[in-house]
Amino acid sequence: MTTSGERLLAHGIGGAKDLPIPTELAIAGAVAALTVSFTVLALAWRTPRFGRSRSHPVPEWLSAGVDSAAFAILARGFGFLVFAWAMMAAVFGKDVAINPFLGMFYVLLWVAVVPLSLVLGPFYRAVSPVRTINLLFAKVTGGDPEEGLFRYPERLGQWPAAAGLFAFVWMELVYPSSTELGPVRLWFALYVAVMLIGGALFGNRFYERADPFEVYSTLVGHLSIWGRDDDGRLVIRVPMANLARVPPLPGLVAVVSVLFGSTAFDSFKDSNVWLRHIQDSSVSPFVQNNLMLISFCLVVGVLFSVATAATGVEAGQRRSELPSLFAHSMVPIVVGYIAAHYLSYLIEVGQLTVIQLSDPFTRGDNYLGTANWSVSYWLSEQPTLLATTKVVAVVVGHVLGVVAAHDRAIELLPRRHQLTGQLPLLIVMVGFTISGLYLLFAA
Repeated sequence: MTTSGERLLAHGIGGAKDLPIPTELAIAGAVAALTVSFTVLALAWRTPRFGRSRSHPVPEWLSAGVDSAAFAILARGFGFLVFAWAMMAAVFGKDVAINPFLGMFYVLLWVAVVPLSLVLGPFYRAVSPVRTINLLFAKVTGGDPEEGLFRYPERLGQWPAAAGLFAFVWMELVYPSSTELGPVRLWFALYVAVMLIGGALFGNRFYERADPFEVYSTLVGHLSIWGRDDDGRLVIRVPMANLARVPPLPGLVAVVSVLFGSTAFDSFKDSNVWLRHIQDSSVSPFVQNNLMLISFCLVVGVLFSVATAATGVEAGQRRSELPSLFAHSMVPIVVGYIAAHYLSYLIEVGQLTVIQLSDPFTRGDNYLGTANWSVSYWLSEQPTLLATTKVVAVVVGHVLGVVAAHDRAIELLPRRHQLTGQLPLLIVMVGFTISGLYLLFAA
């Protein structure tokens, strides 16, 4: 029987033998979809749409409810309750694979943030336990949680969040003891400490820019239907219009590069090619995995930056600004690839985590009444459905990325470069598609 620890380690897609769709057919279909979509856009989409898309106000009762103090207290209370439960398991639970803190850390905090943000918008901000603790500290000391001792340096942008995201994926994918309670508990303790110090120094702006999980959730939440107008009122928008409103902050390219590059590396490190190389090499696997994870993230960032900057610009516009202005187009690609890579992991190990939540002290308790539930592996038993879903997720993500990039190019680039300026980025996206699907099927 497979243990929860083994499931946590083996969370990638199954090998090619488990997937009935031929790799070549999947790749050919994906490239054809991107090429056709770009051609259609070039012929039919000649004016920017998403940046000027209209917002639709939500019913007054819904807006009033979401913006009420009661809703904020309920959301923060829920987030803090989950946090306290996790801390109880981390501190008092046993250092065994069935400790629910491991599943809460790797599944609920990391993977589940994607579907929750797609449905609810940037929900992590509303339930963030570090924001709640910072708020309580401010109430006790008489301070304002929005204002810290210093002004957050805008030049830092989201670079701290990119560093935090890299630290997480390093712990998950490279660190040899990633499923032992002690190291994971220490990582999370350091995260909480850094967030609380940052909040005290720079206020809530620090969480918007530097909290890796909040930045991740907010970025994915731009693909939801929920948004805010210029006056801060809750509105509904077409998801692609919300996506066009991602602020081009410093470090945004690094954030999406870490998210996409690390997920690609997660597939690559389970491939037969890499496993054989590791076995035959005299260099430490730990060192090689470190170098390869860094390389994947850097290659994504460099290729994207070069492709977006390789075009003409309007007078007064700096070419170096283009990667950040186009970075939002990578978000659907990231979401599609993460959905493809983690789908069965989220559903199956997610069920296992819910079962384990009833026993935070790992002594056989059943506090939540879920301990006697069983995990359904129905999805893994439907290889054709699973493979098709994964391919569709990757293709849809890349097509939406092409659409977002095209709309931004029409808005920003000189007329004579609006189509030719997109070709380098299209080539890079085709390369990402081919390599992404190959790695998914090869792992």
